[in-house]
Amino acid sequence: MTRVLVQLKLALLRNGLRQSAGRRAAYIASVTVVLLIAALQLLGLVLLHGTAHAATVGILLTALLALGWAVLPLFFPSGDETLDPTRLVMLPLRPDPLVRGLLVASLVGIGPLFTLCLTAGAAYAAARGPAAAVVAVLAVPLTVLTCVALARAVAAANIRLLTSRKGRDLAVLSGLVVAIGAQLVNFGAQRLGSAGGVGALDPVADVLRWIPPASAIGAVSATSSGSYGPAAVQLLLCVAGLAAVLVSWRRSLTRLMTSPDGSTIQAAEPGRRGRRTGSGRRLLPAGRTGAVMERGLRYVWRDPKTKAAWVTSLAIGLIIPVLNAAQGTGSVYFACFASGMLGIQMYNQFGQDTSAFWMVAMTIASPRDAYAELRARALALLLITLPYATLVTVVTTAMLGAWADLPEVLGLSFALLGAMLATGAWSSARFPYSIPQEGYKNVAPGQAGLAWISIFGGMVAAALLCAPVLALTITLHASGADSWSWLLLPVGAAYGAAAACLGLRLAAPRTAARLPEILAAVSKG
Repeated sequence: MTRVLVQLKLALLRNGLRQSAGRRAAYIASVTVVLLIAALQLLGLVLLHGTAHAATVGILLTALLALGWAVLPLFFPSGDETLDPTRLVMLPLRPDPLVRGLLVASLVGIGPLFTLCLTAGAAYAAARGPAAAVVAVLAVPLTVLTCVALARAVAAANIRLLTSRKGRDLAVLSGLVVAIGAQLVNFGAQRLGSAGGVGALDPVADVLRWIPPASAIGAVSATSSGSYGPAAVQLLLCVAGLAAVLVSWRRSLTRLMTSPDGSTIQAAEPGRRGRRTGSGRRLLPAGRTGAVMERGLRYVWRDPKTKAAWVTSLAIGLIIPVLNAAQGTGSVYFACFASGMLGIQMYNQFGQDTSAFWMVAMTIASPRDAYAELRARALALLLITLPYATLVTVVTTAMLGAWADLPEVLGLSFALLGAMLATGAWSSARFPYSIPQEGYKNVAPGQAGLAWISIFGGMVAAALLCAPVLALTITLHASGADSWSWLLLPVGAAYGAAAACLGLRLAAPRTAARLPEILAAVSKG
């Protein structure tokens, strides 16, 4: 069975590359980039050999690799078709041979090769002497097998979730993890630089060297220093960790192949569905406004692409000001990132409807109807944005201790939000584009130019609209009239409200006149 599964993996890879020249080019380019990165990492680890903190770097790198193997299947379940064991549930296969075959087949690919290069480099960097070299020969394959088995076990345990709607939501939110991770890595690197280098991570490595699979590299380091007893224990811990992962994987496979899935179980009780009917609009206005607001909020909660955009904006709008404030290098004005990130959600309002926009278009017979539609969408956005922008501003101000600047920063945030609502409404009518429902693309092919013009052109226009409030802020500080800066709160709020109302009024006639063009543009995905 092992040979059959390996041949199946190679056949899937070969047939996938035969589909198109573009796919072959993308695969070759990805292999080239991955191998280049692996070679550079391996060279760096080789150069670390014999240095004081080589073992620390190797242990931390191994732990990071294991974390990546454990997390990535949750966000990219479709990246490897063989990760889905439910494709084999109808075959008369026993769990033990299946685990062995799938484990060997999983070693075929770019990921295992990349992991092998980095693990070998980490082991070489930590090894000193013949005994450590022997332990490294055992530690490297143990680490690679543990990482691959961990990914398989996680995928098998969560495959029912990953193939459901909530699982697809999780996959779409992978961009959020990348965005937050980049900010945290930047924050950690700055902290590490101020703490005196890699030596500050030695306490972390001392803990991770006892956790599989990093314990295998810890065994190499312990052997290099002559601590053969701890080295044997750390190596046994890695073997025990691999065995535990394989047992968990086997149990998940057995459960998948013997238990029914959701398609054979009634999805929900009629009573529960009945109790939920009509309970969502108690706090919203009556009539068209409430209906459109509820639809927009349901998109935020249920549509994967809309949810991903909102959660990413909420996270980045909080992370940038808070992390900069935590480092002591931030400014209270960074709190305006919250309004800016959430204001982007007003752009391309009709694109999230895709081809279903025709039902909305049937309800728009005049500029007045278009104004009511746009106003309700803006109110749904404000329902989340206003309290959130206020909260981020207060938190940032508290962390920096700049309470005197709170009114003017709130005023600037409200003015920016109003300007983005105005330009977003106009841009939605003038430059609509489709958002594909499948895959990870946020723009349909051939509409990338429209998306750039819509978002970045609108942001530039919003910045120009905020110029009067910015000029007033600069004037007050330049003239020494800081005691009057509290006036920026009512001025900014009133200016933002006026700009939003004016923008909606100007966008409504264009929306009503361009309904066929908008429908054609948003239906291309």
